[in-house]
Amino acid sequence: MIYWLNDYLKEGEEVLVNLLRYISFRAGLAALLAFGMTLLLGPWVIRKLISLKIGQPVRTADEVHKLAELHGKKVGTPTMGGVLILGAVTVASLVCARLNNPLVITVLFVMIGHGMLGFLDDYRKVALKNSKGVSARFKLAVQLTIGLIATSFLYWNPQTSEYIRELHVPFLKEPLIKDMGLFCFPLFIIVIVGCSNAVNLTDGLDGLATGCTITTAMAYAIFCYLVGNKVQSDYLFLPHSQYTGELAIICVALVGACLGFLWFNCHPARVFMGDTGSLAIGGALGTLAICSKHELVLVVVGGVFVMEAGSVILQVASFKLRGKRIFRMSPIHHHFELRGWHESQVIIRFWILSIIFALMGLATLKLR
Repeated sequence: MIYWLNDYLKEGEEVLVNLLRYISFRAGLAALLAFGMTLLLGPWVIRKLISLKIGQPVRTADEVHKLAELHGKKVGTPTMGGVLILGAVTVASLVCARLNNPLVITVLFVMIGHGMLGFLDDYRKVALKNSKGVSARFKLAVQLTIGLIATSFLYWNPQTSEYIRELHVPFLKEPLIKDMGLFCFPLFIIVIVGCSNAVNLTDGLDGLATGCTITTAMAYAIFCYLVGNKVQSDYLFLPHSQYTGELAIICVALVGACLGFLWFNCHPARVFMGDTGSLAIGGALGTLAICSKHELVLVVVGGVFVMEAGSVILQVASFKLRGKRIFRMSPIHHHFELRGWHESQVIIRFWILSIIFALMGLATLKLR
């Protein structure tokens, strides 16, 4: 929005006009705006959630038996705090990004769509006083629909069609596949749905998903900025699109919002993001990976999310095939808790891993 303020500025205000054109300036402004909104509105939102009795529901008997001593005090802590992150990122992006950019529109659509789904899930959990929420089939159906709409928009939009159909891997200077054709649909939908659910699974300890989101979003801010810069993308043999640079603004806004939210979400948490935040964040990160043509690198950059989702898949598969569990409990952060790690140890060590994974992902920039 502020990008077009230069159309109304008078002569002698060239400095401000030039600043508004720089993605780096608007990204920094978006981060500060998102951080400030989250930090200032946080106490009011927490009080409002408490007054509405929107607290963490009691889990099933089996889960309570295993984690009662570890997380018993968390029952009743306000959830749905993800509205803070979602609102801050949306407002900061609308103010600072160019809204005629098809990639910006796509990312915001996926993020808000998943946020609304998460809000419904959280509301049902609170209203019914259990941890089930909406059915798994309904949740998956909505996620698939959102992914299908987003992919269709990118696939048939003349501004993004040729660029989005390429498949890039870090080791090659040229696209591995120049035109994926209809294969874009299953690939992109898997990335969006998979990332959304992976972040959702990671959101089980105070600040865990929030901290890992910060490192992942920061890495993709760099990817998006470089891919959108013609000089840098040519130098590094990266794919290039004139529309991708604006996505760095959304990435940095997400970083700012998560930093502000972490102020209240760090151990011991005063509020949880709930599915409202985790599904929205995961959907946004998956779409950012697709739009920056670094969807395959997301497996590395989002390594902690992959670990969490992978542990659940392995646990379920092992129990069904062998009748035995691999981990004491999944997702894997609960496994380490039950092995004697304090919650803060698990969180900080996973944050460290997330930083390492992000640096490993950024290192792929020089592998071409």
